[in-house]
Amino acid sequence: MAKHSHLFVEDFDGFLGYGMDRKTDENTVQVYLQKFSDDDLMNTVLQRMSDDDLAEVFGVLSKMLKKHLTEPEYHRLFLKED
Repeated sequence: MAKHSHLFVEDFDGFLGYGMDRKTDENTVQVYLQKFSDDDLMNTVLQRMSDDDLAEVFGVLSKMLKKHLTEPEYHRLFLKED
């Protein structure tokens, strides 16, 4: 069984747009992130990203993980450790 899922983007049929209200912003960011992490898209985009682009994406994601997850949550939710 797969450890990762991207079900929200598959099931969501609401409005996407940023700046209207908090819930719409959250939905939009979740859809964008799930679509962005699609393997086919990543295989194309990663090859075109500069070293600075890669560092920027890695830095933002690492910052968000450190800021919003406890150590146990990081291991359980991000690393998918048992």
